[in-house]
Amino acid sequence: MTMCAHFGSCGGCTLQNLSADAYRARKRGMVVAALNQAGLADVVVEEPVLVPERTRRRAVFKLAKENGQIMVGFHAARSHVIVDMRDCVVLTPALLELTGDLRRALAPVLSEGEKAEVHATQTETGFDLAFRSPRKLTPALTAQIAGALGGKSARIVFNGDILSEQQPPQIGIDDINVSPPPYVFLQATREGEMALQAHVLALTNGAKNIADLFAGLGTFALPMARRAKVHAVEQESQALAALAEAARNAKGLKPITTERRDLFKLPLSGLELNRFDAVVLDPPRAGAEAQTKALAASKVKTVAYVSCDAVSFARDAVILAEAGFRIGPITPVDQFLYSDHIELVGGFTR
Repeated sequence: MTMCAHFGSCGGCTLQNLSADAYRARKRGMVVAALNQAGLADVVVEEPVLVPERTRRRAVFKLAKENGQIMVGFHAARSHVIVDMRDCVVLTPALLELTGDLRRALAPVLSEGEKAEVHATQTETGFDLAFRSPRKLTPALTAQIAGALGGKSARIVFNGDILSEQQPPQIGIDDINVSPPPYVFLQATREGEMALQAHVLALTNGAKNIADLFAGLGTFALPMARRAKVHAVEQESQALAALAEAARNAKGLKPITTERRDLFKLPLSGLELNRFDAVVLDPPRAGAEAQTKALAASKVKTVAYVSCDAVSFARDAVILAEAGFRIGPITPVDQFLYSDHIELVGGFTR
């Protein structure tokens, strides 16, 4: 394990002081503790999958001008003070280098005391930069930012408006090109994404008709469509449109249908679910309690559940267990290295 120069001040990492064995035990223990608290102490939790250092491809950088200097980095622990990032063992080298580019580019742009943030994603065609700022976009500001950052960026967005686009940002999902909309959710690392995909594909192996709920950009829908029909359901219309376009342009896929729907307010009912051989869930931190209850009342035999919160996952797992589902081994996937955060994937069958 590598110690970052900012460890102890930056709030991004809190566990770099642990030994490798203690760190792995801590990550696995977070899942075990959540399951135990929910009364699922007999569920097998495997050793965590850890992504390599310097692989995180997206970040939200805090920006400010203080004493004439541009600060770029993350907040300090339990504070709104920005740690000016000069070192990081989590981000890709290109993203870390970008912090220097942002300092140089924003020096003549930001006023003293002004704050902003930028959602930065490293894509295959260049950086996708999406700024949030209290300032209004003007032609002069457009020219300043585009002139300073346009050379390394596929797209620059400012408060939701496209400031410049040299070419559409593209990411590869199972070697299928996807053009993500600004601010969209994306798995933090390619390595973590591939680990989750491998488990989901194994859990749904043999299914011919699959529902992918909270489908996002198609992290699971696209690779599953190589061997099964997929119905992708997602609330965010731009993400769903990007998924549909990628599916249309890809070769060799079975049909992918899409549906825009708020699964928190209107989960798929048991009757709607009964036509599927398997269901994939990948909800946000809140979990999928309402949808899980509908799954429990359906005839679905297989559920692959990807979660970014062990506590909400354990709550939903109890609902499925009480409906007769057997909980298979749970695999933690550590995409957010050195943080007190863990993702996981688990299977349910009956």
